[in-house]
Amino acid sequence: MISAVLPTYNRAPMAFVSGAGSWLTAEDGSRYLDLGAGIAVNALGHAHPALVQTLTEQAQKLWHVSNVYRIPEQEALAQALVDKTFADTVFFTNSGTETAELAIKMARKYHYDKGAPRAEIIAFEGAFHGRSTGAIAAAGSEKMTKGYGPLMPGFRQLPFGDHEALKAAITDQTCAVILEPIQGEGGIRTLPDACLKGLRDLCDQHGALLIFDEVQCGVGRTGRLFAHEWAGVAPDIMMVAKGIGGGFPLGAVLATENAASGMVAGTHGSTYGGNPLGCAVGAKVLELVSDDAFLAEVNRKGGLFAQGLESLVARHPKVFQAVRGQGLMLGLKCVAPNTDVVKAGYDQHLLTVAAADNVIRILPALNIPDADIAEALSRLDRAACALEA
Repeated sequence: MISAVLPTYNRAPMAFVSGAGSWLTAEDGSRYLDLGAGIAVNALGHAHPALVQTLTEQAQKLWHVSNVYRIPEQEALAQALVDKTFADTVFFTNSGTETAELAIKMARKYHYDKGAPRAEIIAFEGAFHGRSTGAIAAAGSEKMTKGYGPLMPGFRQLPFGDHEALKAAITDQTCAVILEPIQGEGGIRTLPDACLKGLRDLCDQHGALLIFDEVQCGVGRTGRLFAHEWAGVAPDIMMVAKGIGGGFPLGAVLATENAASGMVAGTHGSTYGGNPLGCAVGAKVLELVSDDAFLAEVNRKGGLFAQGLESLVARHPKVFQAVRGQGLMLGLKCVAPNTDVVKAGYDQHLLTVAAADNVIRILPALNIPDADIAEALSRLDRAACALEA
């Protein structure tokens, strides 16, 4: 008999009732150190006082109003994002998947309105852009697409990081190129800065738009407000979600005025996207995370964590192979099955997240204290010892 909750997840046998900072409390009262943060969502940890206060104050005033009216909280967050990024304009969504749908529409509409329609969008193997039919067509993997055909046409997947393949594939008929500067679901795989710069140049040469998916790697996760800033390049369109709401469902598509030129009144919409609750919380998250001192701490903590993980790799070569990532978007490439490593972590009351390429993701709250980093490393060490026993 099917469960009341559609069984699309292989859920771990824990349920949590409360959280504070980097810690979650289960139904039985036991505490778990959370290195997943809701898969990079709880950027400021659980129940951050400033976010609780902001949400409570806004909830006492106004929850929802239709986008057929002006929404001051939405306008304020959009302006803050424009001020801090490459973008000239922002559309708010409820999720990262929705940002993929708009990014695809925006890119194709741009070329259509220029009088020279283009449809082909180049993506990369190992990508994850969401679970809608458009997003899975972009990713293209059998795991994501099997049984859901016919898929939205017009996507072409290239090997990750193969610049020569990209040079051969991109033409004057390419609509856009979409990629994650750091693949999350794909195994914390970072595209080198030189590749991002080369990609920007190729798109400019062929008149294609460049779409960055920063749903997982954005909002301070790598030690910059957005990961592409490390390479000194900017996209035409950017997808943002997860951390921007600090746990409240919120996403956004950021774009230049040129890239967004086709998206006029009536071309797109959302019932809940940009609601006052989400935008009030998002504005507070952005205020805190974009602070230079905060980002400097993310870099310092990331270095501290990575150093400790490298030590674990050296001590447990039968369990761990290598450390990947940047800032507090880290991955441990495993020798043992990564699912076994995740489960061994559960036994130590430690939460990590599996990814492709036999990697476990370490995506803690960006404000995780040093003491919690030390405790996490200790628990990972014990988990590795248990696997070696």
